[in-house]
Amino acid sequence: MLKRIFDILVSGTALLVLSPILLVVIAILKVTGEREAFYFQERVGFLGKIIYVTKFVTMVKNAPNMGTQDITLKNDPRVLPIGKFLRKSKLNEVPQLWDVFVGTISLVGWRPLMPKGFADYPKWVQEKIVNVKPGLTGIGSLVFRDEEAIIARAQEEGRDLRQCYREDIMPFKGELESWYVDHASLWTDLKIVLATAIAVLRPQWRGFWGWFGDLPKPTSPILKEVLRVDVG
Repeated sequence: MLKRIFDILVSGTALLVLSPILLVVIAILKVTGEREAFYFQERVGFLGKIIYVTKFVTMVKNAPNMGTQDITLKNDPRVLPIGKFLRKSKLNEVPQLWDVFVGTISLVGWRPLMPKGFADYPKWVQEKIVNVKPGLTGIGSLVFRDEEAIIARAQEEGRDLRQCYREDIMPFKGELESWYVDHASLWTDLKIVLATAIAVLRPQWRGFWGWFGDLPKPTSPILKEVLRVDVG
């Protein structure tokens, strides 16, 4: 109950404060690109049920069925010009505050993925995390804030991108989401929200690693290099 009250208060306040910016973004999207402001994306949610999360349109229509599908590249040609700014600033995720407000997702939890991406999680991770509500942000989202940089590094190495996703990214992300399920509390949520806010303002900041003492650490060489776990 406390978590739900927290979700309503924070998301409702944030929507009110950010409403002038959101209205400007909506107006720009309506007159550029696909001329649509919102995109409702299918994701796996609580108890494994399909939910739809609200996002600003940042890519061309039918993007999930084009090119690298659910894997977004650093300079992905499917991303619209205004979409690049929205994605980099994370403003594209802000409409999901509405999803938090109405209870589709929580403010903090495991990040809901499209069914194809969710299927890349190890089976034990899938079965565990669906028992709690997914979130707008979370420890997995915080650590993998610049997931595109990992994909870019894999490209440079000539690796198969789907293989990198399955063998490097998803196993470790699954460990992080599992960690959250084991440590879920209002205090943990508050720390993750604060860490997310700092990371948005200071993208190179990695101090959150010290906030959660027993957080899993990556063993994959590419993750250790790109995520810079040892940087405070």
